[in-house]
Amino acid sequence: MKVLGIESSCDETACAIVEDGKKIISNVVATQIPFHQVYKGVVPEIASRKHAEWILPVVRQALTEANMTLDQVDAIAATNRPGLMGSLLVGLTFGKTLAWATNKPFIAINHMLGHIYAAHLANDIEYPYLGLLVSGGHSIIAKVNGFDDLEVLGTTIDDSVGEAFDKVAKFYGLGYPGGVIIDKLAQAGDPKSFAFPVPKLDKRENNRYDVSFSGLKTAVIHQADMFLKPGYEKTNENICAAFQETACKTLTSRLFRAVEDTGIKTVVAGGGVAANSRLRAILAERTDIKCIFPPLKLCGDNGAMIAGVAYHFLKRGDTSGLDTTACARIPQFKRGLANLEAFGRR
Repeated sequence: MKVLGIESSCDETACAIVEDGKKIISNVVATQIPFHQVYKGVVPEIASRKHAEWILPVVRQALTEANMTLDQVDAIAATNRPGLMGSLLVGLTFGKTLAWATNKPFIAINHMLGHIYAAHLANDIEYPYLGLLVSGGHSIIAKVNGFDDLEVLGTTIDDSVGEAFDKVAKFYGLGYPGGVIIDKLAQAGDPKSFAFPVPKLDKRENNRYDVSFSGLKTAVIHQADMFLKPGYEKTNENICAAFQETACKTLTSRLFRAVEDTGIKTVVAGGGVAANSRLRAILAERTDIKCIFPPLKLCGDNGAMIAGVAYHFLKRGDTSGLDTTACARIPQFKRGLANLEAFGRR
């Protein structure tokens, strides 16, 4: 079965065609980065207008690159949550309209399910495993029992790791997107130059795997001089290296707790921050753990991950009504919460 997947939750207009949830036939991503760089962050109004302008040509390009027509597509899928409401509505409305016009099944997808599924497009992965979902909006550690069955073990109690990267980059005028720029500058810095504080969360069972980035972000932005070690210079490269090191080790320390407690030795990462080179290096150091990352081109938002997940819903006979709407947020992630509430598509 061939599924056409549309993703427009933030500032990428994307469309892909995937066969049987695995084979990527085409994958087109139109990025809006140049339009948001001047503002050092995504402007929702600009994002939604660009989606409206680009959605038709992007879908056409995906079909052209696949050398297919809509008649050869078996189903249409689109992201409906979470994300920027205006952006979501463009892709969702287009996808539903396309499904109605062609009389094809429609599947609405939570794009967080897409991020964790992205690695499956390039790897054969058995369930269960531990999922590390890290993006601009989320930082989640979960036990993944199936493509739509995630048990949340830990999450951020404040900012996401991606948000912290973006805000640090914005404050120091490094540019946008912050995560990519900080990762690059960190290569020329010394991670030992600053002793930035590691969040000290209670280790009780109910938040053993939670993370926090608000305090770290504040320290890097407003109190960096306090944490500069003797003999080091306060350079952007050193700030980036030390901040990135602390942020990544905050994530991995909680993840490793989950590995030890559950006994699950396979970790699958997803989301934009999964492209971070230091995060990948720290996880690679644990030779007793099998760490699986999506290809770099599938870490950010893309249509292939949406089409891939949608195939499994379609195979199960689970489709969405054309009255399905968009939702900017999903219910607050809570430990022990399974798919129906937090990851429900409707």
